[in-house]
Amino acid sequence: MRITVAHLKRGERGIIKRFAEDILPIKLLELGCLPGNEVEMVQIAPLKDPLYINVSGSHIAIRRATALQIELDIIDPKAIL
Repeated sequence: MRITVAHLKRGERGIIKRFAEDILPIKLLELGCLPGNEVEMVQIAPLKDPLYINVSGSHIAIRRATALQIELDIIDPKAIL
């Protein structure tokens, strides 16, 4: 199963691995949504859309459909300790 930004729970983090499709809004790329950058789930709206994420110090609200296109490698919080 591929893990995407949409699968993160609040407070979880991951490293952007790739995009499922090459179509991603340029604004997200400009704000740091690039492979190799860390993403943290900040908040999930009550109806699960939009999602609020932190990427490279920028808090961004994205649609769930877009979040499903951003594949991640999960950062294990136990590995940091």
